[in-house]
Amino acid sequence: MNEPVARPAETFDEAEDALLSRWPETRLEPSLDRIRAFTELLGDPQHAYRSIHLTGTNGKTSTSRMIDALLRALDLRTGRFTSPHVEKMSERISVDGEPLDDEAFVRAYNDVAPYMPLVDAAEAHPLSFFEAVVGMAYAAFADAPVDVAVVEVGMGGSWDATNVIDADVAVVTPIAVDHANYLGGTAVEIAREKAGIIKPGAVAVLAQQSADVAAVLLERAAEVGATVAREGLEFGVVTRAAAVGGQVVTLQGLRGRYDDVFLSLYGAHQAQNAATALAAVEAFVGARDGHSEPLGDDIVRGAFGEITSPGRLEVVRRSPTVLLDAAHNPHGAEAAAAALDDSFQFDPVVGVIGVMADKDAEGLLAAFEPHLAQVVVTQNSTERAMPADQLAVVAREVFGEDRVSVVPLLGDAIDAAAALAESESTDALSSGAVLVTGSVVTVGEARVLLGGRK
Repeated sequence: MNEPVARPAETFDEAEDALLSRWPETRLEPSLDRIRAFTELLGDPQHAYRSIHLTGTNGKTSTSRMIDALLRALDLRTGRFTSPHVEKMSERISVDGEPLDDEAFVRAYNDVAPYMPLVDAAEAHPLSFFEAVVGMAYAAFADAPVDVAVVEVGMGGSWDATNVIDADVAVVTPIAVDHANYLGGTAVEIAREKAGIIKPGAVAVLAQQSADVAAVLLERAAEVGATVAREGLEFGVVTRAAAVGGQVVTLQGLRGRYDDVFLSLYGAHQAQNAATALAAVEAFVGARDGHSEPLGDDIVRGAFGEITSPGRLEVVRRSPTVLLDAAHNPHGAEAAAAALDDSFQFDPVVGVIGVMADKDAEGLLAAFEPHLAQVVVTQNSTERAMPADQLAVVAREVFGEDRVSVVPLLGDAIDAAAALAESESTDALSSGAVLVTGSVVTVGEARVLLGGRK
C-alpha cells in the first residue's frame, strides 16, 4: 500500500494554504499524541536547544518579545514562537528576533510536510494547523540552530501542542477568564490547565496573580519540585513614570536592581511584563551557567529601550492619532484603558471595536466605557467575527444609544471614528484619537489598512 504524500510548496501562499486547509486553531481535540508523533518523526528537534515556555491569559507575546531581546543582548541566538499572528503567518516563527522571510518559511514547511500525512494516517484525528506550525517552528529552530527558544503557548498549557518541550523556565503571565469553553469558566480552572507547563526542576516565574490562582500554581510547582519566583516578592516594578514614547521604570530583578530603564512600551501592564521578562532571563541564565550576577544595566537598557510589540497600544497614524491594541477580553481591555489614560492626553478618544463571536463582548465594552467618548462598532473579515449589528446591541446597553455608531466595514469604521475624533475635540491643548481594538484579527487588518510598522 502506498504511503500518503504531501506536495512540496513552491511559494509562501502555497505553504500558507496547505496549513490553513488543516483543522483550524479554534477546533481542538485535547491531546499531545499527534504532536508527539510528529516531533518524533522529525527527530525530536525541540530537545536540541534550551527553552523558556510562556503561558497566561494576557501579556504573553509582549513578554516573549522582551525575553527574546534580552537573550539576544546576551549574545544568544534565539528562536521565538508566538501566536496568533497580527498580519502574516510567518510572524509566528522568528529567528534572531526576525520573522522567517517567505523563502525560509517555505523551506521550513517543506522540511516537515512529508511527515504530516504519516501522522494523519496513524492517528484518530489529523494534525491541526497549530500542531503543524509548532512542528515547523521546532524544526526550524534546530536547523538554525538556536541557543534558546522562547515559546508561547497557543491556548492553555498541559495539552497545548507546544508542551512537548521541557523548558528550563516556565513563565506564567496574569491569568483571567478567556477561552472559557475550552479551558474552564473560572480563573482557577484555567490556572490548573496552564500550570501544566511547569516541569520538574524548572524555575517558575509567576506574574502577579489573584490569591486562588497563585495557590494553584504554587501547588503545581511544589508537586514537581520547581523553584518559584513571584512578582511582588522575588521581583517586580519598583517605580514607573510615563515618558515620551514609553515609560521610565526601575525594576527589581532576581539578581539586582535596574534603575531608570527606558521602556518603549506604554502602561503599567507593560512595566510588569518587563519585570517578568527580566526575571525569566535571569533565571534562565542562572540555570544555564550558574551565574548569579546582575545582567548589566547596559544590556537591560539596550534591550528594553528599543522593544516593539505590534498591536499593543501601537501608534500607527497621526492627525488624528490612531492607536491599535489587541485587547480581546475584559482583563486586557482594563489594562489597555488604564495605559491609555496613563500615557496619553487625548480628548476625545473614539473606539473602533470588532470582536470575535465567542468572546465576552459586554465585559470588554464595559472595561472601555469610562475611557471612550464614543464607539464605532464594526467587524473583521473572518467567519468568527461577531456581526457589527449584533455587537451594536450589546454596545448600546453599555454606552447608550447616542454614543454608538455602526459601520460594518473596518476601513470605513476607522474613517468614521477619525472624523468624530477631529470634530469633537474641544480643547486647544489636546487632540482627539482613535483606538482600534477588540481582537487580534481586527487589529491586524487595521494595521494592514493603515500601513503599520514592524
